[in-house]
Amino acid sequence: MGYQKHFLIILISLVLTRIISGSEAPGSLVIASHCTSECGGIAIPYPFGIGEGCYYKEKDDLSSSMSITCNHTFNPPKPILGTNIQILNISLKEAEIHLNNKISFKCDKSDNSSYLSYSRINLRTFTISSSKNKFVATGCDTFAWFKGKRYGKNYSTGCMTTCNELNDVANDGRCNGVGCCQASIPDGVTNLKTKAYSYNHHIGVEFNPCSVAYPVANDAFKFSKQNLTQNLSYYLNDRPKFPVVYNWGIGTKNCSEAEKEGSRLCKNNTECINLTHEQQGLDGYRCDCKEGYSGNPYLPQGCQDIDECKENNGGCDKKAHCKNTDGGYNCECLKGYHGNGKGADGCISSNTSLKPVIITAGIGGSIVILLVVGFLLHWINGERRIKKLRESFFRQNGGLILHQKLSSMDALKIFTTQDLEIATDKYNEMNIIGRGGYGIVYKGIIPNNQLVAIKRSLKVDPGQVEQFINEILILSQINNRNVVRLLGCCLETEVPLLVYEYINNGTLYDHLNDEAKAPLFTWNIRLRIASEVAQVLSYLHTTISTPVIHRDMKSMNILLDECYTAKVADFGASRLVPVDQEPLATMVLGTLGYLDPEYMQTSELTEKSDVYSFGVVLVELLTSKKALSYQRPEVERCLAMHFLLKMKEDRLFDIIDKNIANSQGDIEQIKKVANLAKWCLFLKGEDRPTMKEVATELEGIKTMNKHPWQDPKSSFDQENDCEHILRGIPKDDDGSSGGYSGKDSDLYKRPGFISSLGGGR
Repeated sequence: MGYQKHFLIILISLVLTRIISGSEAPGSLVIASHCTSECGGIAIPYPFGIGEGCYYKEKDDLSSSMSITCNHTFNPPKPILGTNIQILNISLKEAEIHLNNKISFKCDKSDNSSYLSYSRINLRTFTISSSKNKFVATGCDTFAWFKGKRYGKNYSTGCMTTCNELNDVANDGRCNGVGCCQASIPDGVTNLKTKAYSYNHHIGVEFNPCSVAYPVANDAFKFSKQNLTQNLSYYLNDRPKFPVVYNWGIGTKNCSEAEKEGSRLCKNNTECINLTHEQQGLDGYRCDCKEGYSGNPYLPQGCQDIDECKENNGGCDKKAHCKNTDGGYNCECLKGYHGNGKGADGCISSNTSLKPVIITAGIGGSIVILLVVGFLLHWINGERRIKKLRESFFRQNGGLILHQKLSSMDALKIFTTQDLEIATDKYNEMNIIGRGGYGIVYKGIIPNNQLVAIKRSLKVDPGQVEQFINEILILSQINNRNVVRLLGCCLETEVPLLVYEYINNGTLYDHLNDEAKAPLFTWNIRLRIASEVAQVLSYLHTTISTPVIHRDMKSMNILLDECYTAKVADFGASRLVPVDQEPLATMVLGTLGYLDPEYMQTSELTEKSDVYSFGVVLVELLTSKKALSYQRPEVERCLAMHFLLKMKEDRLFDIIDKNIANSQGDIEQIKKVANLAKWCLFLKGEDRPTMKEVATELEGIKTMNKHPWQDPKSSFDQENDCEHILRGIPKDDDGSSGGYSGKDSDLYKRPGFISSLGGGR
């Protein structure tokens, strides 16, 4: 008996020691008495806290992102996260924290000096909310970057904005790309860093000396012209900040894993929710009170029952008594009454005679009949409204004009909304085969069992309907085997739907950047693809009646069929250019890494912009490298600039893809294509060749290794021998037995061309 008493005393002592020391597993923590629940009037609920023992911390962690400092040097005091990030609000229900974020800016002074300040928030365990924030940049000579980590990999996005004078800027607070631009933020981004830059040091827009960029909560931003006229002293002295919404979670395990480990914080009357959707960049879970309960779900005691009967009798009928229950309440009718005290009819007298019951039943039956009739009328009226809406969209998107212009030709099919809903299984996400800046592409099957690609384009400006129709007509009439064929369109929806032939072998970008595919992607195939794409651009610029500038030429917009035949796609950014029209002044569109520097600087779009972009594609074909990659060192980040540097240093073969550089018979062709690429990448558009000249030169380079007696219809690169390509055994040309005996073309006779470009080595 004495031993038992002694053992009991020891056991109680051990339990008390563990509670006092706080060494229990997370979730059984007893909040210390010294913990405060607010700072400067802002609530600091657990799992956040001020001071040791007051916040949640993973076992064995030396620090915690939930630890908050109350800085009393301010009046009133300010809650601070990390080193200097001010907290504005913490939401347990939404698992969100609102932080005050400094802006990034670059200001140019009159003495040609500049001041650059960037913003950085390193919060590894918090992700910025994609639905409640946006990235904004303001200025008239501005481009800005938003960078971070997304699922463990580097991520970046950005936008640009230019304007010539303050009157160009909208006066109604719109952020429309003139003086202000904005970009969406994806889910799962942590460790934010924003930077603002200028293209021309704000020369010519002295009224706007500063470029500014920052992420901001959707409801906390409204653009104003005044944003453009602030100078450096304003940003240095006032140090503007904007609220940003972040998501947070508990721990690094999901609900079931934390439950097995015994560390889950969600206790009585709570539910555990795994982090999903825009919180996917986080590990862990969050807690919430069950319906009918309130309080802090992260505290050991869990959530407490809400007494709904305390106020206004719980909303019960006047002839009912409210009775609180655990997690809910009941409305019990008083004596002499029956029914549902919570319902709309409330409690009714138990002495009700049969006649009122019959009357009530008759009225109820009449109401049911009226409801059914009303529903049928509403359904019929709804069908009419839908039909009228489709007709309205059809007219808005130029359907009547299109029908009129197609009446004399069989060039394009007009699909209905039902046709394309059936083809895509109601636009099932499983059928998405591509996303881009100009729409989403779905794979579908139309009634004749033909595979098609269906593109949901961006909204068409009603003022540009005529131009949109002209573009559809031109694409439908293009008769070029190397352009993805437009089969038809649907104009009954708010945004037009375009139906293209389906190309089944991916993009040029896929093949160049796939380590398994690149070795089979021989020089002959690459040279043929380059020639085919050049012929298409030359055709668009010079052959058709109204020239077309593609404006987004890149390897991702060059599709390949099973025989590696090139198919140029995605004319969503293209512009029609009448022959006698001056250069187009447009908002700069395209893809970074391929954009013409002169076009970016002047906003004037010409055919030479396509030439520059095609030059980048040529460099991709030569190197099998991405046009822009933040995984590479800074000097190699932009492929075009890195390529030109290697050409200048006469070290071409340091950058050429080893899969093609080892073939001695192709060396001269590779050098000539490299020189042609460099010509296309000249800074000034007037110094670049036309696409017709480029196409001619590539045809000449292709014939270099042909025997003079070789049949011109037979191609050295298997244009007519698809079987070899499908086997993965491309046929090699034997340049050793004959070789190119002709002279260089006119391109290489241009004064200073060879000496200025360098031949590589």
